[in-house]
Amino acid sequence: MKVVVVGSSGLVGRGLVERLTAAGYEVVAASRSSGVDAVTGEGVAAALVGAHTVVDATNAPTHDPAEMLRFFTTATTNLLAAERTAGVRHHVLVSVVGADGLPDNGHLTAKAAAEQLVRESGVPFTILRATQFYEFLTTIADSCTAGDTVTLPDAQLQPVAVADVQAALARIATGEPANRILDMAGPDRRPLAEFVIEALAAQNASRTVVTSDDARFFGAKVAAESLVPAGTADITGPTRFESWLTR
Repeated sequence: MKVVVVGSSGLVGRGLVERLTAAGYEVVAASRSSGVDAVTGEGVAAALVGAHTVVDATNAPTHDPAEMLRFFTTATTNLLAAERTAGVRHHVLVSVVGADGLPDNGHLTAKAAAEQLVRESGVPFTILRATQFYEFLTTIADSCTAGDTVTLPDAQLQPVAVADVQAALARIATGEPANRILDMAGPDRRPLAEFVIEALAAQNASRTVVTSDDARFFGAKVAAESLVPAGTADITGPTRFESWLTR
C-alpha cells in the first residue's frame, strides 16, 4: 500500500512518516521541501501516482485568518482533484476538535472549511479531529501571557500526545475509510488552567496562572466545553499527562 503524507515535515507528519515506513508501507513524504506544494499544485500529481491513501497533515505558514482560509481551502481542493484523477481510495484529514464551533478563531474556521470540502468531494475519507496537543500547552500559555501572568478562559481541556495522534493516524491511513469525523482526545479531562500550571512548573517557569470570563483562546471566546469532544471521544490516546511530563 502506498501512502502519501502531505505536510510530512510538520510536527504530526514527521512521526507519521516514520511509523508507516517502519511498518513496511510505501510512503511518500510530501512537502514543499521535497517539491510538492499543495497550494500551487506543484508536484502533487506525480506524488499521487499509484497512491491508495493521502494523509493531509498540512499547516498554514501564517496567522492571518484570510490567508489561513485561502491556504487550507486551496490545498484541499488541489489534493482532492488530484486524488480523483489518480484513483486514490482514502483521504485522511487531520483536523481539530472544536473546528466548527469557534468562528472567531481563524485557524479552526479554515479547518472547518477544509472538512466541508472533503465531505463533499466524493473521495472516501476519514477526518480525525484531535484535541490540543500536550506539546502546545506552553504555546497556549505564551499566547495568554502579559507580564508574569497567564490569563486563561475557564474551559475544560482533554489534551493528547502527538505520538498518540500519529499512531492513530497510521491505523486510520492503512484501514478502511470511516466516511465521517472521528474525535480523538487524551485520557485526562480537567480545567485548561490546571494543565498549563503543570506544564509551566515542569519547565520551572515562574508565571501566575489565572482564569477570566473575558479571556480568549487564540482570539476566540470559548465556552466550558468548546475544546473537548461532545460526549466520549471516538479514540482515546493512552498517554497520561503526568507520564508525558516525565518522559
